[in-house]
Amino acid sequence: MQRVAITDAAKEIVEKLKKQHDELIFHQSGGCCDGSSPMIFPKDEMYLDESDILLGVLDEVPFYMNKDQYEYWKHTHLTIDVTEGRGSSFSLEIPLGVRFIVRSRLLQQEDEE
Repeated sequence: MQRVAITDAAKEIVEKLKKQHDELIFHQSGGCCDGSSPMIFPKDEMYLDESDILLGVLDEVPFYMNKDQYEYWKHTHLTIDVTEGRGSSFSLEIPLGVRFIVRSRLLQQEDEE
């Protein structure tokens, strides 16, 4: 089942970040404020444990979500996009003057194919 996708605009930012930081990982923790936004980190700087669920791989970057957050989103298809403006997180795209956001819709039958 395909649960997560990425827009072309967000993919461009990911490509820039891969050139600077090599292997990356997306994570959406479910914390408050910017913690509930998707963030991207160098792969070796992100600690994952049994509370993290792999939702998919976007442009060769794994996308994980905290299982508590997943409980809220499990009936949705997520599309990672980017918008102008600085978030207040430690996510790698912030110095570029953009931040990743989630666009969601309910899962549909074609997502299960």
